[in-house]
Amino acid sequence: MVGPSISDEGRRTANARLKIGFVALVGLSGGLVALQVNPTLPQLAAAVVGGLVVGWLLLWFLVRSFRRVEP
Repeated sequence: MVGPSISDEGRRTANARLKIGFVALVGLSGGLVALQVNPTLPQLAAAVVGGLVVGWLLLWFLVRSFRRVEP
């Protein structure tokens, strides 16, 4: 029988990197959208932080939802 090709520690590391990347992508996209209107530096920082918060909330929702459907 063939076992998994990745260890549990490797899987946890990959999952953590994926989650961090997802939140960072959403946060940076908030900053990029804010750049469309020539924001000041505090406004740009607020957009990025707001995007990070939204990304974290989306991640929390997705993780919670997928835990319900896992066997």
